[in-house]
Amino acid sequence: MNYTINDAILKIVQGDITQQDTDAIVNAANETLLGGGGVDGAIQRAAGPQLLAECRTLGGCATGDAKITRGYNLRARHVIHTVGPIYRDGKQGEPQLLASAYRRSLELARENNLQSVAFPAISTGVYGYPREDAARIAFTTIMEFLKSNTSLKLVRMVLFDANALAAHERVLQELAK
Repeated sequence: MNYTINDAILKIVQGDITQQDTDAIVNAANETLLGGGGVDGAIQRAAGPQLLAECRTLGGCATGDAKITRGYNLRARHVIHTVGPIYRDGKQGEPQLLASAYRRSLELARENNLQSVAFPAISTGVYGYPREDAARIAFTTIMEFLKSNTSLKLVRMVLFDANALAAHERVLQELAK
């Protein structure tokens, strides 16, 4: 599914984030940036040990912020590491922190003159963020960013399975009306 904003395309696909041929992929990391499970573990394994070595120099990353590294053995030239919130009840600042994780990742892409970036569904795995709520925040943040920033030409949301894809498609269709 594609949605056009200015000259940019917001695209939703099912696939493997580590196989994306974008300028950058976004890593749903933890605050240490020293690897973990899920998306983070998959990216670290695919990129090779140089990625972890570079991450060790970054001093971690606060929830809602993002940092950028090289992509090493990935197709993507860069990895943007962002830390989404752990979902508790939605009343502990989680929506603002999740929006900030997406926004800071997009800002880093712009600051580094990148034209394409691929995101996973940040915080929806072990961090427990309800999928459709997270998708609404992600797409709202991405759409707002693309309306006022013309440097990015492609933002791809890469979902791991068919259920996640369907949920994200429903939310994007709802927001696109």
